[in-house]
Amino acid sequence: MPSDARLAADFWFLERGLPTVLRPGALVRRLWPRSAPALAAFAVFMANSVLTVAITGKHTINIDGEPTRTEWFVLALLVLVLPIAALVGWLVSRVTSIRVLTLVATLSAVVIVASGILGGPSERILANLVFEAIVVAVGLALTASGVGSILGWGLRTAMANLASIGALFVRALPVVLLTVLVFFNTYVWLMASIVTRPRLWLALVFLGAISVAFITSATVDRVRPMLAGSRHPEGDDDGRLAGTPFEAMPDPAAAAPLSRMERVNVVFVLATSQVLQVGLVAIVAALIFFVLGLILLSPELLAQWTRNGSGDGEILGMTLPIPQALIQTSMFLGALTFMYISARAVGDADYRARFIDPLIDDLRLTLVARSRYRAAVSEGGF
Repeated sequence: MPSDARLAADFWFLERGLPTVLRPGALVRRLWPRSAPALAAFAVFMANSVLTVAITGKHTINIDGEPTRTEWFVLALLVLVLPIAALVGWLVSRVTSIRVLTLVATLSAVVIVASGILGGPSERILANLVFEAIVVAVGLALTASGVGSILGWGLRTAMANLASIGALFVRALPVVLLTVLVFFNTYVWLMASIVTRPRLWLALVFLGAISVAFITSATVDRVRPMLAGSRHPEGDDDGRLAGTPFEAMPDPAAAAPLSRMERVNVVFVLATSQVLQVGLVAIVAALIFFVLGLILLSPELLAQWTRNGSGDGEILGMTLPIPQALIQTSMFLGALTFMYISARAVGDADYRARFIDPLIDDLRLTLVARSRYRAAVSEGGF
C-alpha cells in the first residue's frame, strides 16, 4: 500500500491514543511536526515571561500587600496564560499539513530560545536555555514514546464530554457541600498554614495514587474480555470506518492477540481519560473554594483561623497577595473531591452509560481497525 496510506493509518491510531499498534520505529518518524502543539503551547508561556519581565523589570513575581495597577495587569497575564496556551496547542493540533506543522514547530522553537535570552524566568541566560532544553526534550520524549498521543486523546475526550462532566459535578455536590464543613474548620486552616508545600504535595500524591489505583482496577475489570480477545466485529463497523485507511480492508478470520504493551496501552488510555475527566471536576471544586475564600477571608478572620499566618502565598515560585493557607486548603479540598468522585464515577451506572461505555465501544472499533491493519501488514499489502 502507498506510503501516504500507511502514514494516514499511523496518524489515525495516534489520534485515538493507541501508539503501541504502530510498527517499530513509526513513533519517531515525523517527530518534530508531531511535537508542534506542545512546542506552540510552551512558546506561549515563554512569550508571557518576556512580557512580564518587560512590564515589571524583574524575572520573578513578588507582590506583597495590595497590588499596584501594573501588578494587577501582571496577575491578569498569569491567569490568562494557561487557557491561551491550551487554546493555541489545540488549534495547532487541528492542523493536518505536515509542512505547516513543521513550520509552526520551528517558529515555536525560535520564540522559545529568544524568550530565554530576552526575558526568561531567571536572570541567567544559560540557566533559561538549559531549562528550555529540558522542557523541549521532555516534550519530544513524550511524543516519541506515544504518551503524548494518549494524553492528547484523553484531553480531547474530556473536553468533548463536558455535559458528562457537568452531570458528574452535580452528583458530586453532596460531598462538595459536606466539604464546606472542612473548609470552615479552624484546624484545617491551621494545618494548611503550618505544613510545608513539599509535605502537602506528598499527601496529595498519596491521595491521588489511591484514586488512580481504584480507577485502574475498575477499568481492568471492565475491559478484561476485550484484552482476552473477545472483541467481535459488528455490522456497522464498515460504516464507522468509512473515510479511514481501513474501510476497504476485510476483517481477518482470526485477529492477532494483543501484545502485553498493547494491553497496557488499552488500560492506560481508558484510565487516563477517566482521571482527566474526574480531575477537571476536582479542579472546578477547588476553584470554587478558592474564590469563596477570597470573598470571605479578612485579615482578622485569617489571623484567627491560622494564628496570625501570612497573608501572602507562593504559587510556582511566585509570591502573590493570596494567603498561603487559602492556597493549600483549596489544594487539599480538591484532592478530597478527586477521591470521592473517582469512587462515585466508577460505581455510577448513568456515568458508565454516558461516558465509559461509549469509550469502550470506540476502543473496540479501534481494535477492529488494528486487526485489519495487522492482517494487511502481515500479507505485505500495507
